[in-house]
Amino acid sequence: MRHTPLDEKHPFLITLGDRVRQLRTRRGLSRKAAAARAQVSERHWANLETGMGNASILVLLQVAKALQCTLVSLLEASAQADTAQRQHIALIGLRGAGKSTLGQRLAQELGYVFVELSRVIEQLAGCSISEIHGLYGPQAYRRYERRALEETLAHHTHAVLATPGGLVSEEATFNMLLAQCFTIWLQATPEDHMARVLAQGDTRPMAASTEAMQDLRRILSSRSPFYAKADVHFDTSRLSEEESYQALKKAWLAQT
Repeated sequence: MRHTPLDEKHPFLITLGDRVRQLRTRRGLSRKAAAARAQVSERHWANLETGMGNASILVLLQVAKALQCTLVSLLEASAQADTAQRQHIALIGLRGAGKSTLGQRLAQELGYVFVELSRVIEQLAGCSISEIHGLYGPQAYRRYERRALEETLAHHTHAVLATPGGLVSEEATFNMLLAQCFTIWLQATPEDHMARVLAQGDTRPMAASTEAMQDLRRILSSRSPFYAKADVHFDTSRLSEEESYQALKKAWLAQT
C-alpha cells in the first residue's frame, strides 16, 4: 500500500492548485499578472499552482479576488475534485503489464467506462502517437496527453484508465492523476514486459534497437520511483491473468 512521506504534496493542495491554474487561464492572466493582482509574489503563486503552497485563508481570499471568484467557490470546487478522486481508477506501468487487458475486465464488471488514454490522445491530435512525436515533438505530445486526461476526467463520472507508460514523466499531469484517481501500478519483470509486447505482435522494440532489453531496464529503473507513488502496486509476473485480475479487483474494493 502507498505510504505518504511528510514532504509529499497533499492531494487537496494539488487539486486546489489545478483549480487556481484553470481559473487563471480562463481569465487570460499570466502568473505574474495574477500574482500582482493578489498582492503575492510570483513564486508564491507558482508554488500554489503546483501544489507546493500551503497558503493561509487570507492569502486564498486575495487569490480568489484576483481570479474574480468567491473563496467559497474556489475551495468547494477543489474539495469536490479531491473527494471525486476515488470515482476513477488509473492503471500505471510500462507496456506489457496488463493495463488494457485487466482494465477492460475491471471496467466491464464494475459498469465503468474503460478509457485507453493513448487512443484519446490520437483522437485529439488526429494522428498516431508516433506521428505526434515525429511531426510536433515531445512537448506537443505532453500537451495532448494532459488535455486527454483532463477531458477524460471531466466527461466521465466513473472510469478505468489505462495510461501511457511515460505519463509519470510529466509532473503536472501525473499529479493530476494521483489527485483524482485511485492509482494502481501493475509491475512485471523486464523480461515479461518484453515477452508480452512481442506476443501482441509488436516487434518494434526489437527492431528499433539491438539493446532493447537494456533500454527497457533503464526506463523501468528511472520510472519506478514515480510508479511507486501509486496507491497500490503488485507484481503481475508471478500471477496468471485471472489471478492478476482478482488481485486488481480486490485492491479496488478494499478502498471503497
